[in-house]
Amino acid sequence: MAPTRRRLSVGLGLAGAACALVGGCLMIVGPLIIREQVIKNVRIDPSSISFNMWKVVPVPFYLSVHFFEVLNPKQVLQGAKPVLTQRGPYVYREYRYKTNITFHDNDTVSFLEYRNLFFQPDMSNGTEEDYVVVPNILMMGAAVMMEKLPNFVKLLLSGALAGMKQEAFMNRTVGEIMWGYEDPLIDTINTLVPGLIPFKGKFGLFIEFNNSNSGLFTVNTGMKNISQVHMVDSWNGLKKVNYWRSSECNMINGTSGEMWPPFMPPTSLEFYSPDACRSMTLVYEQSGKFKGVPTYRFVAPKTLFANGTDYPPNEGFCPCMQSGIQNVSTCRLNAPMFISHPHFYNADPSLVNAVVGLNPSKDQHALFLDVHPMTGIPMNCSIKLQLNLYIKQVSGIIQTGKIKPVVLPLLWFAESGSIDGSVLNQFYTNLVLFPSLLEYLQYIFLGLSVPLIISAAVLMVTNKEKCFLFWSSNKKNSDSNKANQATSAIKPPPVKGMVLREARL
Repeated sequence: MAPTRRRLSVGLGLAGAACALVGGCLMIVGPLIIREQVIKNVRIDPSSISFNMWKVVPVPFYLSVHFFEVLNPKQVLQGAKPVLTQRGPYVYREYRYKTNITFHDNDTVSFLEYRNLFFQPDMSNGTEEDYVVVPNILMMGAAVMMEKLPNFVKLLLSGALAGMKQEAFMNRTVGEIMWGYEDPLIDTINTLVPGLIPFKGKFGLFIEFNNSNSGLFTVNTGMKNISQVHMVDSWNGLKKVNYWRSSECNMINGTSGEMWPPFMPPTSLEFYSPDACRSMTLVYEQSGKFKGVPTYRFVAPKTLFANGTDYPPNEGFCPCMQSGIQNVSTCRLNAPMFISHPHFYNADPSLVNAVVGLNPSKDQHALFLDVHPMTGIPMNCSIKLQLNLYIKQVSGIIQTGKIKPVVLPLLWFAESGSIDGSVLNQFYTNLVLFPSLLEYLQYIFLGLSVPLIISAAVLMVTNKEKCFLFWSSNKKNSDSNKANQATSAIKPPPVKGMVLREARL
């Protein structure tokens, strides 16, 4: 029985030691395996899992556009506060794909990314044939741009505008405002002030957004240094842009806005936005999960569109007005255009109060990015921006009436998308489930090693105690026998009295 217990205790001890060894190895090797798998699959390489996802965005992206209709255009011309109502959304399915993909010897790759948009009637609140009253963007923009020109030039323009029956506000369809309309005003302005509007043909706010690319990006592949993957090396051959007044503001930082380097810290992320003509920095807000996948949420800081007074690093984006809007005239044909968060969210309250009908809300109007920190791949995102036009009375151009200076919202849009379906399942299995399984296994093995080693120790101790008791018992019996033998061996000497008694008997 004792040898059986001994063998059992040895077996349990060896099993416990093996479990501890495997668990310890998994604690050391597991993270290395996961890291190597992540590095292998997120770099820009045709053999990586994420390459096809990078080349042709497989998840459904949607562009939702909300227009601000002016309800009292005649009163605004007399100096009244604009009353706005929100129309829409008008939703478009967005398809993104890369072409002209060229790998270079310096660990970079160049590409053009195209966007195709298709209207989705079932997801929209209205059609592209809906009419909306908005400012006459070309006329009002040109009026502000010509404010400092000689009066006779402005009078000539005013006369031409009257002849073409141009007014400060126009009633056009959603489709026309989005994708362009013919306007003789373009040729007239270019005749009076050559080069003021450097384009011909149709004018539309999104005319260059559809069936077009966002410029030639050259980014790092991460083949040599994974911490640099997706980081922009140049845009249209430029290391810096020249739109702004400071070197810092002209810098092209971060990625192209689709993916980021893996193993992200919960701090901030950067990307260059050709639409905003600048690099943008988002800050970490909170950790969470998207359909079981752990994420970091990044949001826009309040300083993103702050003016130079409230946030000195933004001085290079000036001339500035109130905080919460950014002047993009230098990269938008010098037109008095401003970008902001929708409904002037996080902006100076005076901007909201200058019009009627705005209701800024974090839930509806704040942009966010939910990124899987281990891979740097966005799981869920919604980038929201608002286009605004600065309008005012311009002396010499009677069509501007008595309009008081105001930054007037034109529309706001959201580009939103999230990983779903087979792409999500593949991502979850390879980059969430497998690492979690390795992590659980190491704890299971370590957990099993403890009771096995304890059981072996207990069996060994109890076995030793029984052996000791058996040895002690045998020793006592042996000593007793020896004592008896010794006693019997020692006979008392004969006594004389006893002999006489025996004789007498």
